[in-house]
Amino acid sequence: MIDNFEGVDLVDWSSMGHAYGSAEEVPLWLEQIASPDPDVRERGFSSFYSAAHHQGDVYACTAASLPFLLALSNDPEAPDRGAVIRLLLSIGSAAMERDPDGVYWSPSGHASTPYADVVPQMRERVGDFVQLAADPDPRVRQAAVPALGLFLDDAGQAFALLRERLAAESGTVERLLVMETAATLAQRLPAAFGPVTAWLAVLAADAVLDADIRLAALVHRSACVPELIDTAIVPTATDLLEQLAPKAAPPSDAEVDARPTDCGQCTCADVPAAPAADQGVPPQLAAVFAGLDRHGRMHAPTTPLLTTLHRVLDSRIPERTALLTAQLRSPDRATRYDGIAMAKDLIGSWRGDHSGLVRLLADCLLPQDPYTAAEAAEALGQLPAALTEPAREALAALVEAHRVTHGPTVWATPHPLLRRAHQEAVTALARLGDERALPGLLTALDTDTDAWRAIQACGHLTHAAGELLPRLTRRLTDADISQEGPWSDRCALVTALGRLGDPAAVPALTAAVIASAGHEQWHDAATAVHALACFGTGAASALDTVRPLADSEDLHLRFAAAEALWSLERDPADAVPRLTSLLDTQEQKAADVLGRIGAPAASALPHLRQMLQAGNERTQMHAAAAIYDIGGPTEATVVLPVLLKAWEQNDSTANHVLECLQRMGPAAAPALPRIHAELALARRSGGFFKTVEQDEALQRAAHTIIDQLA
Repeated sequence: MIDNFEGVDLVDWSSMGHAYGSAEEVPLWLEQIASPDPDVRERGFSSFYSAAHHQGDVYACTAASLPFLLALSNDPEAPDRGAVIRLLLSIGSAAMERDPDGVYWSPSGHASTPYADVVPQMRERVGDFVQLAADPDPRVRQAAVPALGLFLDDAGQAFALLRERLAAESGTVERLLVMETAATLAQRLPAAFGPVTAWLAVLAADAVLDADIRLAALVHRSACVPELIDTAIVPTATDLLEQLAPKAAPPSDAEVDARPTDCGQCTCADVPAAPAADQGVPPQLAAVFAGLDRHGRMHAPTTPLLTTLHRVLDSRIPERTALLTAQLRSPDRATRYDGIAMAKDLIGSWRGDHSGLVRLLADCLLPQDPYTAAEAAEALGQLPAALTEPAREALAALVEAHRVTHGPTVWATPHPLLRRAHQEAVTALARLGDERALPGLLTALDTDTDAWRAIQACGHLTHAAGELLPRLTRRLTDADISQEGPWSDRCALVTALGRLGDPAAVPALTAAVIASAGHEQWHDAATAVHALACFGTGAASALDTVRPLADSEDLHLRFAAAEALWSLERDPADAVPRLTSLLDTQEQKAADVLGRIGAPAASALPHLRQMLQAGNERTQMHAAAAIYDIGGPTEATVVLPVLLKAWEQNDSTANHVLECLQRMGPAAAPALPRIHAELALARRSGGFFKTVEQDEALQRAAHTIIDQLA
């Protein structure tokens, strides 16, 4: 079909690039997108999204593809026109967000001007989108309607067309899209703002209209004029949401094999397919791709609307919690499922008492609905144990129900949804240190079914080390030494053994160090040495193995060995000079270890003081903390200003700063205003990634310092 489009073959694709290099593959992908074979089309869309439109980027080859895609979208005989139009609008909206005069460079070194190359073409063809927005195929209409808000510059015409579309549509998905597009139009064109917001206000207040129209009008008017949001918005929204929910019975046994019905706006078909583990892809990586695939799914037609409402409510945590409560208690299975991700986002982004939401997530752990239970269990498993505690018994009940109904080896069941639900619940329970997770983990290790997932959780069950240790050490001994990298089972195994803390693991870990170093697997060797260091002097038998590695050419292994020497023999005479020499290359980590050594590391102080005058704020902070830990209270006047400056310049240093302030005692008093200011923040903070775990640790440290100074 590609040959039917004049001019496409004349493009000099060799002069362009995409995310992975040459753009000469693009014509093949376009031809695949036009194929009558659905499997071929899927490969074409996947390749195009992955490379020519990677993470929303727009390259020269992406812009050069527009004539073909536009022609294909207007061909009534073309397959998957809706998917083609969604791709076009994704490219167009991404280009609109770029600087109109900006020049961008692809990873392959090719220049592109996304706005200038794409937006004029989309505006020239806006008449086509007007026609497509009224197409008989609802999938085409759903894909095309947003173009009226993005690329039609006549505000009056666009508003009139959207009002016509709302009157003509009877489906919830289509009507909600019209309302969303109207809000986009109002926010893009000043001439449309007044008429559109007034229209939305009238629709929201009209009790005669259907609940989906009123809810959409309420939310999108709030998005346009957030200053008018009042306390009635959430009660009104939840009442309308309840009117929309079908009064359905719980899913039957025949329904548990299926996920909730997709809402029609789901872009799953546009997401690159997850690689299968049996195709040579490590199972951990296959699971990551499967998670990305699930992340893009929406199951309820109101999900985009509720996502917008959460964005508009922003820091109004009580209101958002009330809204999520309604979502997670909804009789509609799809609404509950989509609410799980929103609840996880709220808990992950904002501070507060989220125990009520955790209990609602626990209520989703129903044995008869493994699709939803798996998502809820995964969300709970990603939270720190202290936050997950209210869900402990619900997780245990789900695990036990699975074992009673499906047998003691349910971890290895061939039923994919049940297997995922059980495994997520078991691993979440294990992260709580609950031994009721042990049977599932043992099944995984004994049957070698998804053992990688169990290994990652084993380290939390320290009281079960007697049963886990022989299985883990046996697997470590049998592990493929040729495999390396983050997906290596050996890395996960040695980490788990280190966390279990049973010195009986030392011989196996020592053997792993020898084998990894012998095959020049430096990353694996360093991981095993770090695991040995967890045992302190209990791993002294490994000293003869570790000591030569402290002279390794690999910096990470050299540091791991130097750190381990101190942990294993507590002799500063050997460890301190080695760690001091590493301050020039591994400065932050080496400084931390020198700080743990304390006063016996005094010979490192001159070098650490030099670090206060050089490097970035993180380096200075680590050096300052080490200076205090080595030099003691007399160093407080030097250290405290450095710590506070680092915290002010880079909030990701907060956790490390607060840990040092805890050790400083009364000398930390001048930091109290900064500590109180930190605790007054609503958003989560702490660490580079600002995870829930990092922020919870930050808050605990801050409160400890306040209590110490009270």
